[in-house]
Amino acid sequence: MSKRSLIFSLLLFFTLGVQAQRNKVQRLPYIDQRLLHFGFSIGTHVQDLRFVNRGEPGDNGETWYAEIPSFSPGFNVGLVSDLYLCEYLNLRFCPTMYFGNKTIEMRKNTSDERKIVDIKSNYLSLPISIKYGAKRLNNYRPYITAGISPTLDLAKKKNDILRLKPYDTYLEIGFGCDIYLPFFKLIPELKFCFGLGNMLEKKRNDLQDPLDYKYTQSQKKITSQIVVLSFYFE
Repeated sequence: MSKRSLIFSLLLFFTLGVQAQRNKVQRLPYIDQRLLHFGFSIGTHVQDLRFVNRGEPGDNGETWYAEIPSFSPGFNVGLVSDLYLCEYLNLRFCPTMYFGNKTIEMRKNTSDERKIVDIKSNYLSLPISIKYGAKRLNNYRPYITAGISPTLDLAKKKNDILRLKPYDTYLEIGFGCDIYLPFFKLIPELKFCFGLGNMLEKKRNDLQDPLDYKYTQSQKKITSQIVVLSFYFE
């Protein structure tokens, strides 16, 4: 076979393959045109904190630093309500519960003394977001989403040496792909949530031991972050 014939055959094979993809039967061809639809989601996530340590001695001359040495995966479940705006845009409201915890390690700079703080959180998140979907390709449609989410921690707080405020607002950015199955859409999505407020609770009148104030005084600011992997069923 000549080089020209080989190239021609490859081009013909590629063209036929593309044509076959274009002619593939689409499942649920009108599902995205519904004005309003509902669904639910399940998934997993990790909670993280960013610390701004003061780096200067407290009233007792000690300097403590905080970090999260490892992550513990949590569980999340939510509901979905989706409003059709136009061919490429949807407005979404997806109230979600996040069940997880954060293990904070407090470390003294002049010795190997450490203090472990385990904070359990049950977040109620009420995100409102805009979903921008690309043009559908057969039974797949990638998308990106962005929004804002007021969030309330419903877990009861004990007299922890380091306490976080129960309320925060998150900026959310995510991406995923609509997968069209015979009877519903399965949508895997990866989302990044960035807390906008300072979560450090500085007023600690509940502490019984005055020496425990040093842990709060060692921090200037604490912000929250969450990485979420969800599977939507719509």
